[in-house]
Amino acid sequence: MIPFSKAHACGNDFLVVTESAAAGRDWAYLTRKLCERNTGVGADGVEFFSWTGSKSGRIRLHNADGSIAEISGNGTRCVAAWMAAMIPAEAGDELRIETDAGLRVCRINRIDSSAGYSVEVTTGMGIPSARPKSVTLADGRVVEGIAVSTGNPHFVILVNDTSFSIAGESWETIGSEICTHKDFPNQTNVEFVRVLSRNEIEIRIFERGVGPTTSSGTGTSASATAAIAFHNCVSPLRVVAPGGAQSVVWNGTGTELELTGPATLIARGEAWVG
Repeated sequence: MIPFSKAHACGNDFLVVTESAAAGRDWAYLTRKLCERNTGVGADGVEFFSWTGSKSGRIRLHNADGSIAEISGNGTRCVAAWMAAMIPAEAGDELRIETDAGLRVCRINRIDSSAGYSVEVTTGMGIPSARPKSVTLADGRVVEGIAVSTGNPHFVILVNDTSFSIAGESWETIGSEICTHKDFPNQTNVEFVRVLSRNEIEIRIFERGVGPTTSSGTGTSASATAAIAFHNCVSPLRVVAPGGAQSVVWNGTGTELELTGPATLIARGEAWVG
């Protein structure tokens, strides 16, 4: 039996499993079994957690397909919500979480326990980098975008229509091809961005190791970085995904980006994994 907690951030859902509970297990296999939507618990990934202090911990993320990811912004926030419930934390507390992309400091802004347990968290997401890049598809078409690093890789594409399609192709189809394109030997997350105003964008996300998702913290951060750096948007920027909106504050090249959004605990339980 594997004990777990489940949380979501704008519909992007994760399981938190302590490293001690998973000791001796193949984490990739365990993740695939737990994340299976029909025969498992169901999630976009598993955050394997160990405490390093009274308000600090270490996480290692596996995507739903078992692959290792450097970081998930939403996954990190889900872990912060879980930690806040365990301690328990208060508004204003800072939780320090080590990831494979470096330290992330999560400030608890607000806690709502009126119906379940939800928190609003502001996370320092590190210093992003961005540069224009062209990707040539298998049929010869060239897609222009922005390669962004937020501790993990992203390719951000500006679109103009409400369907987020490119030259008649759905964003899911284009996202799937670019995600595994040879230009990205470790694969990449792909975001499609529609600018609504200088202070607001709408996005769709094809996540490496998962596929289409309702939200992504690093995807939100990468999309905001590209929009501010190259598409005349300004900070603070509201980023709307299918699962909900998050807010990004970023003052430009060389400065840390801050991401604010919700996370909600869903369930605790135990799973049979053979």
